[in-house]
Amino acid sequence: MSRLRRGVDTNDWAKGPADAPVTLLEYGDFECPYCGRAFWELKRLESAVGDRVRIVFRHFPLSQLHPHALLASEAAEAAGAQGRFWEMYDRLFENQQNLEAPALLTYAADLGLDMGRFTRDLQEHRHLSKVRRDFMEGVRSGVNGTPSFFLNGERHNGGYTAEALLAAIEDRQGPQLEPMTGLPWEGDRVPRMGLFQAPPHFHG
Repeated sequence: MSRLRRGVDTNDWAKGPADAPVTLLEYGDFECPYCGRAFWELKRLESAVGDRVRIVFRHFPLSQLHPHALLASEAAEAAGAQGRFWEMYDRLFENQQNLEAPALLTYAADLGLDMGRFTRDLQEHRHLSKVRRDFMEGVRSGVNGTPSFFLNGERHNGGYTAEALLAAIEDRQGPQLEPMTGLPWEGDRVPRMGLFQAPPHFHG
């Protein structure tokens, strides 16, 4: 079974108690439709498990499949630099069909970000190295598509519904959680070549 090459640390975006019995880490792509479905499943899961699970997100933009995913990841990091990562994360997944640069600026303005700083961050790709590092660490950890989940550092090879993730969590902390219903699905796979392409030119 694949394991994370780097454990969760202060460089990661995490929500939930650091001492939660289970850490659920996702390698995701903001433009991936399967990650979009997983986003809503994770919302359901969070409502059931509360503070018993820590949620962590790492970037894995599949640039050949999703041409706006890389800049969206950079936008999330730029928002995170201003303390609003998870709010931008929500906006991006809620608006997957509109991830071009003007839309990213709109989301940033709606969140009350410093627009000069946000725009410069995107224009100069100040957070590209963080996105690239997440991606390459994912590859080294055996990630080959999105969404990919790890539970307490071990690859979760089951379904991505709230039910499937809940069952895996129960294996680690007992079945004291709310039952749910839903269907599993397959995620996007990495193309054979060109896993991480250079970012598109940003026009502010």
